[in-house]
Amino acid sequence: MSMSDLSPQNNKRTFASMKGHHVAVRVPDYEASKRWFVEKLDFRVVQEWPYGDMNLAYLAPANDNTFFIEILGGGTPSNAPIPSTVNDSLHEAGYHHFCLHVDRMDDMIAELRRRGVTIIGEPFELEAINRRLAFIADQWGNLIELAQLLENEI
Repeated sequence: MSMSDLSPQNNKRTFASMKGHHVAVRVPDYEASKRWFVEKLDFRVVQEWPYGDMNLAYLAPANDNTFFIEILGGGTPSNAPIPSTVNDSLHEAGYHHFCLHVDRMDDMIAELRRRGVTIIGEPFELEAINRRLAFIADQWGNLIELAQLLENEI
């Protein structure tokens, strides 16, 4: 099934107003995580605020005002090692990654390598969803998927 074969939208449903807004990531070092997204992925800090004993921020991609990463500062880093392959990362239940669309995967990966970002394996094509995918990790092993639409998508 391709993305063009999705079932039709239905604006008469109770939850029809739902849309994605953000993904929250709890990190042990608020400032370091904020810097990582800004310096490594060119994200923008959109808003910051305190909540209890934590600092929080919405960060947005360079050219997108519809999706945010919420950084929740504080917490204990996971002892889990950063996986060396995507398959190694798929064995644990629970949150796995969030995904960002990109246009030029090879250019993106080359620049991420230049910036010292951890690349998990090599980019690969997944024809079932008509995407070329790559995975990266932040300094605590939180995974981010990058997805490029393959040329033949309608």
